[in-house]
Amino acid sequence: QVQLVESGGGLVQAGGSLRLSCAVSGRTFSRYTMGWFRQAPGKEREYVATIPRSGDTTFYADSVKGRFTISRDNNNNTVYLQMNDLKPEDTAVYYCAAAPRPLGGSASVRDYEYWGQGTQVTVSS
Repeated sequence: QVQLVESGGGLVQAGGSLRLSCAVSGRTFSRYTMGWFRQAPGKEREYVATIPRSGDTTFYADSVKGRFTISRDNNNNTVYLQMNDLKPEDTAVYYCAAAPRPLGGSASVRDYEYWGQGTQVTVSS
């Protein structure tokens, strides 16, 4: 069983930065495609970013491209989401997700099998 635990959320002013972390249990972290998603109140969960198993490329939603950076440390079983120039519309619960297969730049919630409990990010104007 794979467990994912997010941390690093909080309250920040518009234009500020946060770094989210997702610690993944298990010895096969390097085999997982990792993604970040977010869900605002009253809205569906939406895609944010993906990083393949090798970490040699990254994919982003248009809404965060140029502001957010996804990365992974396969030695420490952790995936990160660096968020810069935050905007009030970035306010949401952020979830990391894992899939034990290559997904390319998949943005579909259905492609990911394992999910964390989420961490709240609130951006004030």
